[in-house]
Order: sequence, then structure tokens, then C-alpha cells
Amino acid sequence: MSLIVIGMSHRTTGVDLLERVVLTDEQSRRLVDSLALNEHVNATVVVSTCNRVEIYADVETFHGAVTGITESLAVTTGLAVDQLRDHLYVHFEDRAVAHAFQVASGLDSVAVGEAQILGQLRDALRVAQDGDHLDPSLSALMQHALRVGKRVHSETDIDTVSRSLVERSLVVAQTVLGELGAQRALVVGAGAMSGLAAHTLARAGVGSLTVINRTPAKAARLAEATGGAARDWADLAEAVTQADLVVSCTGAVGHVLDAHTVRPSETPTLLVDLALPRDVDPRLADLPGIALISLEDLSAAVADDAEKTQLTAAHELVSAEVAEFLVVRRAAAVAPAVAELRARAADVVAAELSRLEQRTELTEHDQAQVQRTVHRVVEKILHTPTVRIKQLAGEEQGGQDYAALLRMLFDLDPHESRVSQIPHTGVPAKYSGERSGGETSWGVEEPAGGEPR
Repeated sequence: MSLIVIGMSHRTTGVDLLERVVLTDEQSRRLVDSLALNEHVNATVVVSTCNRVEIYADVETFHGAVTGITESLAVTTGLAVDQLRDHLYVHFEDRAVAHAFQVASGLDSVAVGEAQILGQLRDALRVAQDGDHLDPSLSALMQHALRVGKRVHSETDIDTVSRSLVERSLVVAQTVLGELGAQRALVVGAGAMSGLAAHTLARAGVGSLTVINRTPAKAARLAEATGGAARDWADLAEAVTQADLVVSCTGAVGHVLDAHTVRPSETPTLLVDLALPRDVDPRLADLPGIALISLEDLSAAVADDAEKTQLTAAHELVSAEVAEFLVVRRAAAVAPAVAELRARAADVVAAELSRLEQRTELTEHDQAQVQRTVHRVVEKILHTPTVRIKQLAGEEQGGQDYAALLRMLFDLDPHESRVSQIPHTGVPAKYSGERSGGETSWGVEEPAGGEPR
């Protein structure tokens, strides 16, 4: 079993195609349900936001899973496989882990450092849990990704990077419109990014601030918090006409501002589109008096030294978390083979002690001495190799599969029952004075050589 990520984002395709691939909640559920029937896929989490669609999966075979997931995504979106293939990326094992942590930290977002992705990942994980589409391996990845994202936001100032996008738009606004104190600003939307824009505009001292949202209560709360005024969604076209600066970020599928809501203007009007998919029809930039700046334009601007410092700190934290997660994961992958080795030793010890009991007439005291001696011998023989193989498995050794190597050397069969095994000791219950027991170890074996199967 292996971890993979298959997806499409703003980094691999244009907004036009991305808008057609973004999944509704119902489509996401249908995709997860269809993948549950795929023999190559063990578990899935589907993440669909305004700027990415990604399928995180624990799979049996690499190529079979990639083909199956791609075909299911094509069916769900109504697009042909050929339309998707050139724009999809695939991350395998180590890179899949690193990508998941970067996404959760906001480092792969259009608005770098935004925290909304954490909630979106949490929702996607909940859907997978509710549908029983998780296994321990994928669950561990997603839960750890959420913890990494929280840590990045609490231990660095990565949030300032997304704030700087709005601040950059204000610099453009001053260039196009003049002093902000004389401008009438309109914010369309009341989500996280729109709220950030409204607060930034208020601090900048715009002449007036208006907030419009499809949910009037949300618009009213944001307007009250920023000293602005709220208007009904039905007044959108009129409000745009009365504004000098319009900032839109609704997360809607389809254009919110188009030729029906925006008219040519005799005075300069700046439209700032902070949404993906786009809120503003790009053709509006051709209208007289209308200037348009998009999220892509703002993201392309060079970060200043303070932003670079925060980005570096966030990347270093993520890299450290990835390394730690992989060490634990690789060690866990070899744990079942180690348990099989100890079970094999337990069976051998049990058989030999039983044979000795039948052939000799030892006193209870002598039997106890023999049992303790055999126990110590088994422990001493197994201790160093089992500890060392876990250490080696935790290191990156060219993708060598230590679990497979251990099974080959000792002719271990992972499908054989080891009912006599006692966890961690390998001593048969009959001769240890303890109840026999067992434990389930979850792990993922990488393809030999570290290459996708």
C-alpha cells in the first residue's frame, strides 16, 4: 500500500479549466463513493476548493490507482480524460506527504498563508470519515497535516503574507484612483478574504465602505465590524456604479461581476478580483473607465524581506514535520514483519520446550530455570536486529524494502496466524505465565526500489 495525491490546481492549469473541474459537495461525495469500488484504492479523501481539486489516497497499486482515479474524476466532472491528463499532478509517498503538509499550511495557496484551507481539509476529512472511506494510514496523514497547518499559523507570521495581497491592491488603487480617503469602496462577499479586505480598507481610511453579500446577516456583521454599511444583494449593480474601488471575493462558481452589473464609467473605477474561480469577467477590463487587477497579478508581485522571512520559517517547519512523519511511517511499515519474526521465534521456542518436557523429567524449579534461560536467549538474539531494522527502515536508504527483506531472510508468511505471540517478547504464553495476545500494526510497504508499481 502507498500514499498518493492526484490533483489539479492554479499551478497546473488556467482558471478556465479549473472552474469546470471544481466539485460541488455532492460531486465530491459521488467521487469518493465511486473510488470505494475501485480494487486499486483502499481509502480516499477528496479536497475541492476554489483553486484546487485533489484526491488523497492509500492505494494497492500505483498505476492502477492513477488510472482509476483519473477516469472517475473525468466521469464526475463530465470532462474527457484527455482534457484532464496534461494538467494533473501526481505525488507519491514522500512527496505526497510533503504536498499534504504544504497545502494544510497555506503554502500552496494562491493567497499564500491563508488559513481557510484548514477548514476545507477538515471538512473533506469528515466526509471521508462519515462515509467510512478512510484507513489508518490515510487518516494519520490527514490528521497530521491538520496539526502541521495549525502549528505553522501559530508559530510563524505566515498570515501576514495573505494580508499583503490586499495591501498590494491598495497600492494599485492609489496609483489608479488617487488618495484612498476620497474613494468609495465596495466589498463583495463576507468570507475570510473579503473580511480581510474590508478591515484593511477601513484601516487605510477609505472615504466610505459598503459590504454586500448573499447572506444579509453576514454582510451586516462585517459592515458593523469595519464601520461600513451593508446593502442587499439585489442592489449589487447600483452599488458597483456608485463605487470607485470594488473588491470581490465570494467563492462562487461563475462570474459575480459581469456586463450586467458593471457599466462603462466616466471616472476611473478599479475592480480587484481576489477570488478563484474568478468573480470578475476578464472582459470588463475592456470597458471605458474600468481597470481590473486579479489575484494572479497580485500573487506574482515580489515578496518583501519580511514576507520572505516568514515563508522561509514556514517551509523549514514543514520540512521538519515531513521528516519526522516519514521516520515514524517507515518504522511502522516494518513493524508487522518484526512481529512475524517474533511470532516465528515464539513458535520455535514453544515446540522445543514442549519436546524437552516430553523427553525429560525436570522438576518444576528446573523447568522454570530452562524457560527463563530460553526467554533471555530469544530476547538477546532478537533485540539488536529488530531495533536496528526499525532504525534502518526509518532512514532513507534508496527505497529498500526492509520488511520484504526480513520476510525473505526468515521465510516469514504475513498471512500465517500467530496466535501464540505475545507482543514485544515472542515468548509462548504456556511458558511465560502470561496470557497470549496479539496486536494489529498498520503500515505501508513501498514498492521495491521506491518506485511506483
